[in-house]
Amino acid sequence: MNRIDLTASIVELQALRYTPAGLPALDARLEHESSQQEAGMPRQVKALVKAVAIGAVAERLQRQPLGSVWSFSGFLATPRNSKSVVLHIQEFQQD
Repeated sequence: MNRIDLTASIVELQALRYTPAGLPALDARLEHESSQQEAGMPRQVKALVKAVAIGAVAERLQRQPLGSVWSFSGFLATPRNSKSVVLHIQEFQQD
């Protein structure tokens, strides 16, 4: 299963672009901060995550203010010619 649920703030939104199929696409960077348990000990976690939204989700995401916090759901994939994973946002809602 490849399903990600992440609460994060929007720290960067690129300009809306269009895929070769004509769908709107939006590249973003999300920042997550939380306290997690690891090996029985609390750990402060920070993560900067590359993300992309396609279609109506992209159009909706572009209207959100930088710094706003949301719950994002989607899946991870590695783009062509890249070694890092990207969160493909399928849905998001205010936390």
